[in-house]
Amino acid sequence: MKFSEQWLRSWADPELSTAELIEQLTMAGLEVDGVEPAGGEFTDVVVAKVESVEKHPDADKLNVCQVNDGSQTLQIVCGASNVRSGLVVPLARIGAVLPGDFKIKPAKLRGVESSGMLCSEKELGLADSADGLLELADDAPLGTNLRDYLELNDQIIEIDLTPNRGDCLSICGIAREVSALNGCALTAPEPVVVETSIDDTFPIEIQAGDACTHYAGRVIRNIDVSAETPLWMVERLRRSGIRSIDAVVDITNYVMLELGQPMHAFDLDALNEGIVVKFADKGDKITLLDGKCVELDSETLLITDADRALALAGIMGGENSGVSEKTRSIFLESAFFRPEIIAGKARSFGLHTDSSHRFERGVDPQLQVKAIERASELILEICGGDAGPVSEQTTDSHPAENQAVSLRPQRAARLLGIDVDQDSIAQMLQRLAMTVDTSDETWQVTAPSYRFDINIEADLLEEIVRLYGYNNIPRRRPIYHAQMQPITELKTSMVQVRARCGPATTGESHRTRQRADTRD
Repeated sequence: MKFSEQWLRSWADPELSTAELIEQLTMAGLEVDGVEPAGGEFTDVVVAKVESVEKHPDADKLNVCQVNDGSQTLQIVCGASNVRSGLVVPLARIGAVLPGDFKIKPAKLRGVESSGMLCSEKELGLADSADGLLELADDAPLGTNLRDYLELNDQIIEIDLTPNRGDCLSICGIAREVSALNGCALTAPEPVVVETSIDDTFPIEIQAGDACTHYAGRVIRNIDVSAETPLWMVERLRRSGIRSIDAVVDITNYVMLELGQPMHAFDLDALNEGIVVKFADKGDKITLLDGKCVELDSETLLITDADRALALAGIMGGENSGVSEKTRSIFLESAFFRPEIIAGKARSFGLHTDSSHRFERGVDPQLQVKAIERASELILEICGGDAGPVSEQTTDSHPAENQAVSLRPQRAARLLGIDVDQDSIAQMLQRLAMTVDTSDETWQVTAPSYRFDINIEADLLEEIVRLYGYNNIPRRRPIYHAQMQPITELKTSMVQVRARCGPATTGESHRTRQRADTRD
């Protein structure tokens, strides 16, 4: 998983340098695979506005632009397809240096002077390719250094998680770890319950109750899908390896990265009668969002309506029910699918998605409604609209609270080889959001709902030593008390006797060994 260090520090900000933070994450089991800057190295690139655009007199594909950089108006010759009057873009002024040590100098293009360069994401080292200029928000302050405006003095950290730590496939999960490791505050967005303005709901039926144990959804009408995704969200998505598509899809992806709950938005007008969660019939087909048509077997879990399949559950939505530029009403869904149902299913179709990656490892079974509320809050803020109440269905198979695990704290020092008092052990576990009942010699420890991997005492001991710090365990030479054991004649073979006695004279030894071998 890739994430922005700045985004993480907005949740948990320990007094550690980037290098120290990386070392700490790796030693805590969240191995850091790589670190890279959030943008290329460039200087003297500022926010500017295109005041006017005229065709170049001698080149069909070039335009002559008058560009305001906040202090002066410059003439820039530009060939980008999306340049237009009123556009706010990055401007590399004369003397600027772009990635690759490319220096901006005064130039003449087909006889017309150009005093700078309007830049795309690729030219700034923000993307591998670009179709045109990087478009900034209309209210971006002109003349502001682009590095400051985009907060590019940031690092992109990539971690490689073991399959049991699916709870850390989110900023929230990683921040919980950082907070627990350092004892620093965890600053999460305030939970919001969206005020409903309509009574519209959409029916939900779960037929595969052992596979999908919780399904929640909400109708939101009168949204504006053409609304522009805020730049801060686009940047956080980009730094997590996800490109911006449209505001609604961006928000569902953002909530997935923030909280760890994959989500999907259906075009409500494309749905018929109600949502049904069931297993496919052998031979059923569905065309996915990527245009790929796949044939299903009876072990494939589907989201359907009364007429057709809408999505491969936990993997990818269908082509004909997703949000488009014509969408005005959506059904926002969030669900819990058992990991064993999703595991390996995406790969069987030649797919691997952010959604399947999380569901295969396990999503917090108590997170679905919280994610709906968070996504609804952002949709109403960015796209407008009217929200209905949250509808949900839960089956008898839905995971209950985690069972308490017995812990004998007096064994920790002996098994882990560290001297740690019981109060410190209790505090470590509580920093991991575990409840600890210390009323008896054997404690009862209950892990939060997102920690599926805490099942036995050894799991708790591992958490203790992780927070204590592997590097803090003292180095000691192993102690071994050796003692000679007597061996009776009955247990001594002739081979052992000969090996201990050593060779006699060459000829005599050979004859003796022959006779001994014959007797053996």
